[in-house]
Amino acid sequence: MSPLALVSVSDKKNIIPFCAELVEKFNYKILSSGGTAKYLAQAKIPVIKVADFTRSPEILGGRVKTLHPKIHGGILAKRSDVEHKKDIESHDLELIDLVVVNLYPFKKTVDQGSTWEDAIENIDIGGPSMIRSAAKNHNDVSVLVDPSQYKEFLEKINKGGLDESYKAKLALEAFQHTADYDTAISNWISKEKNLESCKYIKSYPLLKSLRYGENPHQKGFWYGLSNIGWNSAEQLQGKDLSYNNLLDLESALSTVLEFGYEEKDILRTNNFASVILKHNNPCGASISNSASQAFLNALKCDSVSAFGGIVAFNSNVDTKTAINLKDIFLECVVAPSFDEEALEILKFKKNLRILRLSKDKLPKTKQTFTKSIMGGLLVQDADDSEDKTENWISVTKNNPSNQINLDLNFAWKICKHVKSNAIVIAKGQKTIGIGAGQMNRVGAAKIALEAAKSSSFDAVLASDGFLPFADTVELAHDYGIKAIIQPGGSLRDQESIDMCDSKGISMVFTQRRHFLH
Repeated sequence: MSPLALVSVSDKKNIIPFCAELVEKFNYKILSSGGTAKYLAQAKIPVIKVADFTRSPEILGGRVKTLHPKIHGGILAKRSDVEHKKDIESHDLELIDLVVVNLYPFKKTVDQGSTWEDAIENIDIGGPSMIRSAAKNHNDVSVLVDPSQYKEFLEKINKGGLDESYKAKLALEAFQHTADYDTAISNWISKEKNLESCKYIKSYPLLKSLRYGENPHQKGFWYGLSNIGWNSAEQLQGKDLSYNNLLDLESALSTVLEFGYEEKDILRTNNFASVILKHNNPCGASISNSASQAFLNALKCDSVSAFGGIVAFNSNVDTKTAINLKDIFLECVVAPSFDEEALEILKFKKNLRILRLSKDKLPKTKQTFTKSIMGGLLVQDADDSEDKTENWISVTKNNPSNQINLDLNFAWKICKHVKSNAIVIAKGQKTIGIGAGQMNRVGAAKIALEAAKSSSFDAVLASDGFLPFADTVELAHDYGIKAIIQPGGSLRDQESIDMCDSKGISMVFTQRRHFLH
């Protein structure tokens, strides 16, 4: 008896040559319904219509086509089960050997801005049922859910059969396909109806198995969507991205995005930004009147830490910038665009990873961040909302000048991306000292101020958390700091304010904290 394949696909890529080979080379009969049956018939491939097979017409406007005992009995019947054999004979079931199904394009429909009603109609019911049935009975039935599987399947049956491991792999991919589909639907309903989900459900395909994780003895994997973020960045040269590269690129880009990205007003406002990052902390940052000068300013902050670091730009990398970049060992450079001549200069650094990430590939919706903990996940909104300077208050007798305010604004934006406890010293809209990840704020201040040394005279200091004691202010004064920006909100704020007033230092409260752990 000829094997029977049930074919019902939304994505019709390569389905005609696949079915043609099933029929002509392997003597399969093709069972199909709706648009797929019509599509195959037009290509002269012999098709048995589901309605003829079940002797039941499609009803409810096509909502019910394949939900029938003849279909699911043919898929779910276990060939070696005695009781199943009796049911097969008594109900005249024809066994289905292969299920080739992919689902209504729900994600594509909602991404295009569909109405609630249109989206609901694009929720597939029969398709997932057939896929799950075939996957459950994968010892006897093969299931294909993606055109990329067709070639390997044909090669396998051409070589004489499908082994147990391959059939289990197909079942896994099938259940992942339906799980991804259900995830998209549940997340859409939650978003559309503003309902808080009682489960955290996300689905990301595996993009790449990485060489290793943070360390060589740890496995690493990269999951994500292929059309947005780092997955859509063009890697123009260099070695494959590592786990640590990706973590650092994310931090570097999120910092440089504080100053705009590939926007025309960057040229008008001299808002060219460059951030150098090492081990998930900025070690230098600047905004200036050109990308090359911004990079040099950032490099001057801590050229030792910059060695082997990541550099992010918010604007085009031109020839002059590339000349400066080639003189230091770097892991990665990311920017919205590169001049061709700049790429020619950098191509001699063969191991340097160069990524072009255009603005249209940045996420359009608000992001969430997750961290795994023992037995679960922590989920929070990204700390990416704009700090409104009109909410800032000057709390000291001395008010900062316009130039000092520019430096305070700059330092605050950088401090937000430094691990807590974080202190940033800045002057002339460039960092001159950074203290990161210390267990106490005075320790972070000592590191930052010592790095800045004499350059800290008339500079500003930013702290990611409040200053409940006068010790940090007193230390800042010893290094010539002119102004301090911090969240405020401590019960002992007045102690720091009084110390600022006694030392002639301006202090601004942002009324917003930016811890980063």
